[in-house]
Amino acid sequence: MRNNVLNMLIFSSTVIRLCLEFGKAQSGNGLRLRISWMPGKPTQPLQTAAHKNMDGGSSERESVLFISNGFSGCFARRTVPVHVLFLHTPACGKIGGIPPRQSASPCIGFLKNCFPPYPNLNNNERRLMTKPNKPSIPEHAAIGNDAPPPDVAPAAQRWASDVIVDLVHQYKLPYAALNPGASYRGLHDSIVNYGQNYPNMMLCQHEETAVQIAHGYAKASGKPMIAILHNLVGLLHANMAVYYAYIDRVPIFIMGATGPMDETKRRPRIDWTHTANVQGQAVRDYTKWDYQPTVVDGVPESFARAYGVMMTEPRGPIYMCYDAWLQEAPLDHEVAMPPASAMPVPTMLAGDPSAIEKAADMLVKAERPVIMAEFAGRDPAAFHALVEFAETLGAPVFDINSRLNFPGCHPLNLSMVKDVFRDADLILCLDVRDWEKPTTELISTTRELSSLVPENALWIDIGFGDLELSSWAMDYQRLLHADLRVMADTTLAIPALTKEVRKHVDANPKLAKSISARFEKNAGLHRAARAKWAEQARKDWDSSPLTLPRLASEVWDVIRHEDWVLTAGTLEDWTRKLWDFDKPYRHPGKSLGTATQIGISLGVALAHRDAGRLVVDIQPDGDLMFDAGALWVAAKHKIPMLIVMYNNRAYYNDWEHQIRMAKHRGTALDRAHIGMDLDGPAPDFASLARSMGWYAEGPIENGDDVGPALKRAIERVKAGQPALLDTITQKR
Repeated sequence: MRNNVLNMLIFSSTVIRLCLEFGKAQSGNGLRLRISWMPGKPTQPLQTAAHKNMDGGSSERESVLFISNGFSGCFARRTVPVHVLFLHTPACGKIGGIPPRQSASPCIGFLKNCFPPYPNLNNNERRLMTKPNKPSIPEHAAIGNDAPPPDVAPAAQRWASDVIVDLVHQYKLPYAALNPGASYRGLHDSIVNYGQNYPNMMLCQHEETAVQIAHGYAKASGKPMIAILHNLVGLLHANMAVYYAYIDRVPIFIMGATGPMDETKRRPRIDWTHTANVQGQAVRDYTKWDYQPTVVDGVPESFARAYGVMMTEPRGPIYMCYDAWLQEAPLDHEVAMPPASAMPVPTMLAGDPSAIEKAADMLVKAERPVIMAEFAGRDPAAFHALVEFAETLGAPVFDINSRLNFPGCHPLNLSMVKDVFRDADLILCLDVRDWEKPTTELISTTRELSSLVPENALWIDIGFGDLELSSWAMDYQRLLHADLRVMADTTLAIPALTKEVRKHVDANPKLAKSISARFEKNAGLHRAARAKWAEQARKDWDSSPLTLPRLASEVWDVIRHEDWVLTAGTLEDWTRKLWDFDKPYRHPGKSLGTATQIGISLGVALAHRDAGRLVVDIQPDGDLMFDAGALWVAAKHKIPMLIVMYNNRAYYNDWEHQIRMAKHRGTALDRAHIGMDLDGPAPDFASLARSMGWYAEGPIENGDDVGPALKRAIERVKAGQPALLDTITQKR
């Protein structure tokens, strides 16, 4: 009640202020202002309402301001200046089907959400609902390095590798992560001297780390960077990272080198063992495109094509291979660059309008629709659009979290509540590949799968379908036999769907009422789930080592007032259950697998470095053991971030599989740990981090010690030094 009263007071003062300002302006024009309140209905023509309210008579020296909570039509044959102040609630949709900007009468204001239609929502839930003023610039614009490249250094003699640097400058690729190699020594020299170290070189201890940094940077910012791989051996080192970038749909401009292909220019032994016929063949099955230009004049066109292919949705890595002698050859003529006026990336893919209309018709006819999203949140615009769409439909959202698609504390968020599918009569998939895992129950030991979705439920799939389908990798998942399949970029399709659904709502008061009731029901389920998780988090609170929810809670209590980002791992989803993911940049998406997280986290931290955000990596111990040298990269290149170890001293995911096998086969449970534990000796991650230039504390096993240690570590991060806390946890 108190919140509603406060909302009404704020609303009333705003209306009065607008009326006073408008009246002052009209009096300056010699006009007297008359204000009329019109409690118009959505079906009441504005013209009729206007005539009724003007029966008292008006002179040509009078200006009329109508205040209304929604109506349709327009003023016709009016003889006096008429203006409108629209009042709007989230339940209204557009004003009688006509946005104020399209009304024939000047609109002096448009107060959205002034009457909260869902009185049972708390302030935090209401905060996450559709905002009247969305960000004026894309939120990715504040992430990453957008500084213009420096001028190149003039030289009497130019080299073919300078052309590659010219293209990097033209396409503004600010960073290049690499492990050095002689096959691109010509390009290396051109970057450092001719290009004035643009792209900024980031030295890594492993090519896999170099690709993963580019992966994390692109995933967080939406912008590509370069990874340079030395010849055949560097490419083979990076193979797994390239594959993960491909299935995670991130744009990385991978540069490699080979040869020389001219046998007369090869050094004995080493140039032969490092050269392959069609080197790109090694990654062709999991890159969007690869190419090896044969002459310097072929470099610009292939570079431009590679950039466009990489950045066209669905995005992915490309591989450009440059012959070593081609790089090192003197440049004896001007090479034409792609025209600056050329459009580097094509426009987004819009859905068939008739298919979008059909989808909207199916959605409004459904009684229990569920929205499922996986990659839609790659664009912050879709994150915000999905909030508006879900509210318009009153439907719950299940976020698969390959990207952050929806605010975690929004009342319609029912992610991780699989029961939402049990009575669904329609499921809408938005840029979804992995539709099967959320909608089924698995008995892992016997691999038995059962669907949670009723047999007669309808399915709508909107996304990129089987575009970029690999004949080699099976990341495309099981085929979804959807009732309606629409090929479209969800960044465009979601607003289009919202518009079509609103047409139905505006024309049908009964539908609007049922949507409101559905919203309230789903909000109740959301609150119940959050309350259940909060209660579960208190179980074994004082255990040592720490429980996972205790660790998640301790971290959240300290960072919640910071401008924070979580890089990859979600601590078995406890961060998603307990934290408030309120902005699209809070989390670029879930982790991908062992030996990926530390490198990707460095890239995420690099993307947010200039904005000064607190970047947190909840880092599994087994993952860090694959590439502990990556810690040095953060210290070397001044990438401040906070690592909180998820240190259960085991590769426990596989340990669990061995437990299942032991139970199933009747073998010894106490032998399941063999080949799985990271103990005897236990790695000392704090000492390891300190040796690499980090601030570090640990091991920490007592929950009461975590908060104070976090505060000390964050002080160091804010001072520009990366920090690590080695927190010891329960196995699960």
